[in-house]
Formats: sequence, C-alpha cells, structure tokens
Amino acid sequence: MNIKQLEAFVRVAELQSFTRAAQQLFMSQPAISFQIKSLEESLGTTLFHRSEKKVELTEAGRLFYPEARQILQHYYRIRETLEELKGLKRGHLHLGASTIPGEYLLPLYIGRFHELYPGVEVSLRIAGSREVVRWVREREVDLGITGAIIEEQEVEYTPWQDDCLVLIVGPEHHFRKRKEVDLDELLAEPLILREPGSGTRRTLEAQIAAAGRSLEKARVVMELGSTRAVITAVQAGLGVSLVSALAAAEPIALGNVYLVGVRGINLCRKLYLVRPSSWPRSYAAAAFFEFLTAGPK
Repeated sequence: MNIKQLEAFVRVAELQSFTRAAQQLFMSQPAISFQIKSLEESLGTTLFHRSEKKVELTEAGRLFYPEARQILQHYYRIRETLEELKGLKRGHLHLGASTIPGEYLLPLYIGRFHELYPGVEVSLRIAGSREVVRWVREREVDLGITGAIIEEQEVEYTPWQDDCLVLIVGPEHHFRKRKEVDLDELLAEPLILREPGSGTRRTLEAQIAAAGRSLEKARVVMELGSTRAVITAVQAGLGVSLVSALAAAEPIALGNVYLVGVRGINLCRKLYLVRPSSWPRSYAAAAFFEFLTAGPK
C-alpha cells in the first residue's frame, strides 16, 4: 500500500467515478484502475462495486475510506511541515560556543540570521571549548564555535575567523606606559589566566611553548572561568593577563585596562566551526553554517 494508491482510492470514492478521479489526479483512467486493483490485492478485499452506470464502495470500502482519508491528511501535513523546514519558515537551531565567539561575535550573527529566517528559533549555550566539542560530539547542539581544536574524533573543524590575544595591565601597573615588553618580563609578572582546557589557555600555552618557554615556571596567581572575570581582576590590579582582543576592546577604550605589546611571540589564533561528522543535522544548521562561512556581512 502506498500514497498513490490511497489518493486514487479516496478520489474515486468521493467522486464515484474513475474518469473524474483520473482527471483530478492528472492520471490516465487505466493508471487509476491499476492503482485501485493493486490496493485491493494488497488488502485482500474488494473496495468498489463497478457497473457501467456507477461506482460504489463495498462494505470493506466504506470501512476503509475514513482511515485512508486520515492517513492522507497526516501525510499532507507532514509533507507541508518538511517543506517549511526546507524553506526555513520554521525550525530550531541549537548552538554551542566558547566564551569569546559566544559573547562577542555570535549574538550579531544570530540577529542577522533571524532577520532572514524569523521562523527559526535559535538557542545558544556558552562554555569552555572542551565542553562545546563534547556537546557537538554527543549531538546536544547542531553547531559549535571554539577557539581551539580539542580533538578530532567524530567532529569536523572548519577555520572561521582570526582572533588575537593581547596583553592587558591595570591602570596602576608599571607596564602601563610601555609599548612592548619581552616574553620573559611578562612571565615574571603575576598572571591571571583562563582555566586549563579553554581555547584561550590552550592557545597561550601553545604559543609560549613555540617560543621555547613554559607556563610551569610562570607566576600564575589566579585561574578564572570567564574572560570578563579575568579582565575585572586585571583592572583591580591583581595581575596581568592575555585575553582576546575582541573582549579587551571596550575595557581598553574606557581606560579600565591598558594594552601592551609582547615581543617575540605570535598570539593570533583561529576560531573554528565544529560540526558532527554526520552532517548536516538540520536544514537550519546547514543554512547557518553557510551564513557564517559566506564572508563579511
């Protein structure tokens, strides 16, 4: 039993005519007859009494008609819903992001995406990069954005945007009036860092290692779970830190912290779009991925 057979049966039952049913379904009369015959063979019963003057439902046909009509209505609703999903007239998009892209970049992109597709509901969860990758791998979110590659099993990474870490110091710090400091000078200062496993921390550790140094001998006085908390601690004079330029832009402009260059180290990194290996999961997720990778908006 298939949809074409049900459509043929319902039309013939309602119109009491194979000819008119064929016209409505844009089929030939032999094709309609074939569909009805196939349905009767599938059900093992006769659905119509046929004569030269009229077509009538049998008792089995009368019992089957309301059920067949209901099946068709469900099918049409499902098809309509799927077409709306494909056209992004409705849908859900679940995003996960690490702190920097989640707090400083994605809200703007989500707003622009919502203007294009107002029927799509978007939710955003923010955590460390490792947690975001876990969400993607376990299908808790459709798409993740992180500041580091954590692991490559069951997920795929696509480079998205550049982000650079910058050294910030408090208003009273002795580095405040200097344009640059050496890496060794920096590592001798009390450092306030993001927690281990965060994208910011992993980038910093990798770049310091590439310069032949290590955080193990540095004066790490505090590890905090958010970049905002790190900036606040620096502003309070508790130490210095390296944070995303995106996060530091406003505090620097307000004079709450000061920007100082660091010689001998490259502090730029990539932000990554993280997808499940079995992609895409939803029409909305695929559309948002294309939206993010299409270039400047």
